[in-house]
Amino acid sequence: MAGVLLALGFPLAASQAAAEQQRVVIDRIDDTARFAALAQFVTEPSETRERVEILRDELGRYHELYGIRAGVFDRDGDAMGKAPEDWAVPRDGEGARAFAEALAGRRSHDPPQVWPWQRGRIAVASPVIRDGDVVAVVLTDSPTGQLRSRIVERWVPLIAGEAFAMLLAVGAALRLTGWVLRPVRTLDRAAHEIATGRLKSRVAASGGPPELRRLARSFNEMADNVEEVLEQQRAFVADASHQLRNPLSALLLRMELLALELPEDSAEMASVRAEGKRLARVLDDLLDLALAEHTAADLRLTDVAALVRERIAAWGPAAECKGVALSAAGQAAATGWTDPVALSSALDAVVDNAVKFTPEGESVTVTVTSEGEWVTVETADGGPGLTEDELERVGDRFWRSGRHQNVSGSGLGLSITRALLAACGSGIAYRANEPNGLVVTLTVPRNEPHS
Repeated sequence: MAGVLLALGFPLAASQAAAEQQRVVIDRIDDTARFAALAQFVTEPSETRERVEILRDELGRYHELYGIRAGVFDRDGDAMGKAPEDWAVPRDGEGARAFAEALAGRRSHDPPQVWPWQRGRIAVASPVIRDGDVVAVVLTDSPTGQLRSRIVERWVPLIAGEAFAMLLAVGAALRLTGWVLRPVRTLDRAAHEIATGRLKSRVAASGGPPELRRLARSFNEMADNVEEVLEQQRAFVADASHQLRNPLSALLLRMELLALELPEDSAEMASVRAEGKRLARVLDDLLDLALAEHTAADLRLTDVAALVRERIAAWGPAAECKGVALSAAGQAAATGWTDPVALSSALDAVVDNAVKFTPEGESVTVTVTSEGEWVTVETADGGPGLTEDELERVGDRFWRSGRHQNVSGSGLGLSITRALLAACGSGIAYRANEPNGLVVTLTVPRNEPHS
């Protein structure tokens, strides 16, 4: 649209400027023709002195009234009459060219176009012919101030019209692109919500071009299939965990009865008991993970700092028994939108891991800060920490560092934590602590999530 407007506007502006200048040139041609008619009968003998005076008076009044320099010059450039008196035939430029053309017996050609940003003058000359010969030349030299002003006046409506048309084009383009891109933005938002765990998100397939409406329907079908597959997976894990708990409980009971017939210090029986309890803990964690991924979050405005202090107080005795200093730091109050039960479970898992892996004499610090759109809870421990490769895998299901296989656990605690936080619109991240240890960061949104 801009190209079309410019392609039309520039020629139109040039034609308007040319029309204004042509009007001025025509007026000067008429003036020179009138002076040429007066000068035809002017000669040097004294009996025509009266006519010379008339010509000079006419030139003077013309200059005084219009501010245009005018004169009648013979072939040698001597003035028969001129106004003002100090003016002479130019030696170069457009005035000299016009004078030379008039001496050749033809009116001077149209002068070059004058633009508003140029300062110049317009010279027009006409020959004075008697008995077929050029006996003198009438030359006018006009200022261009008024001409340039009129050109600008003609251009103002044109520029305003082009600007208005451009605004209309921009408005139409914005409406068109908004109509086209609105479904794309909706798709982007829904994809982000599904990626963060809100699998119920869908898009309305009623707006935008037909291609985007088909894409929206395909997206909804894909989301339905993904949700169905994940639901089947969760149901399978929950059912399998639940169904295995009963046989395992019966097996553990029989093992205890069998242990009554064996010596109390039997290493084999102790190993069987430990493996049975480990299997029971894995089944419990699998069931908790399935429930965490299936249960909807109960979001409410929560004082995260108060909740952190509560959980630290609950874990204080366990940390004290191990000789680990557990403390809180940061802001005394920080509110965010989360599920208090889910956040408490996540804090329990994180603090449990921190205390578990921190050696005696070291410390664990939980810091609460509120900045921008997020409340952050950083748990920094003084344990052995993780390598860069291990940091990329931490939180994966059943993954445990090869250096920590002797520490009790199923490898599902952080996976459960991530699922609980994702349902609340929160997140979890890991980084190395300096000089040693691990920092686990929980992020909670400060503003209420959009439904």
